[in-house]
Amino acid sequence: MKIRQIETIPVMVPIIPQFVIRGSLGQHTESPFVMLRVHTDEGITGLGEVSCTPVWSGEDSVTAVHVIRNFLEPAIVGEDPRDIERLTVKMRRAVAGHPFTKSGIEIALWDILGKAAGLPVYRLLGGAVRETVPIKMSVSGTDPERAAEIANWAMKRGLKALKVKVGMDPAGDIARVKAVRAAIGPAVRMGIDANGGWSPRVAIQTIRTMAAECGIYFAEQPVAPLDMQWLVDVRRNVPVPVMADESCYTLQDAMALARSGAADILSIYVGKGGGIGPARKMAAVAEAAGLTCTVGSNLELGVASAAMTHLAVATTGIGAEEFPCDILGPLAYEHDLLKQSIEFRDGAVRVPEGVGLGVELDEEMLARYRV
Repeated sequence: MKIRQIETIPVMVPIIPQFVIRGSLGQHTESPFVMLRVHTDEGITGLGEVSCTPVWSGEDSVTAVHVIRNFLEPAIVGEDPRDIERLTVKMRRAVAGHPFTKSGIEIALWDILGKAAGLPVYRLLGGAVRETVPIKMSVSGTDPERAAEIANWAMKRGLKALKVKVGMDPAGDIARVKAVRAAIGPAVRMGIDANGGWSPRVAIQTIRTMAAECGIYFAEQPVAPLDMQWLVDVRRNVPVPVMADESCYTLQDAMALARSGAADILSIYVGKGGGIGPARKMAAVAEAAGLTCTVGSNLELGVASAAMTHLAVATTGIGAEEFPCDILGPLAYEHDLLKQSIEFRDGAVRVPEGVGLGVELDEEMLARYRV
């Protein structure tokens, strides 16, 4: 079997109001992503997705299509798509950076391998270690009243944990988190996500206040990913676990975070590291160091959400029961471009059982949202 062509389909899909994210990095109101089809000479086609928002990752649909067409496709056309590890290395050597773009292709290679083998991707990864993947809501950094409304909406939908976007103004951040805690009651697990928006001093002071007055149970990326010592200082001086997100892109990042004692939890993405395989390696590093992982989110559409679910179902280093994942695509859009969305029930998502990723694109919706 040989790769014949990579088809790129740029889309722009609006996010429903409850999931519009406002935080220290700006607003995410619609998703300018790229859907992929990797075609083979034996008629098997793999589905991929480049989940790109330039304010966060530096990649957008224009750069993704350019990099695929001019660097990645020439590097792997004619190769056997089932040799995923070897092709991952080839893509890394073809062009520096662009992990989300490379991830889109890598996801499609897993889909092809699963279809060729007649197995779901999670079986290829060693089988299930959990039946379902608990997920948590991400509450936008809006005014306190609106944040409380969003949290209530999430609870009514069956979500059992959430995080609140902070990192803008400490007084406003505290007011927002207090309002959400008042709305959901004391029993619901609630974390905060600053997206690197605080200085170390402000982070320590604000997290201490939120822990004492609002009962938060983790703090995600409280400081910018500029100096790892900042995360070390915060972790040593706050009473809740610290999660690294923007500080954790690569396997080497995961090793450095573990070695320095900068975080308790790593937020790993299928997109950030360049695919399912790299994310699994990062989870293994965390597990070996006595840390745990969650699966973070760029509000992926259906194809990437399916890949994330296969990853989370099959990986012991992901502690989804303690720190629920951000696999929010099935809920964040009026349509995620799949014929049948990933099943969400009782605060968790269930892995698709079909071969490969187990999902199919909805051609009508794909045409509707195509750019």
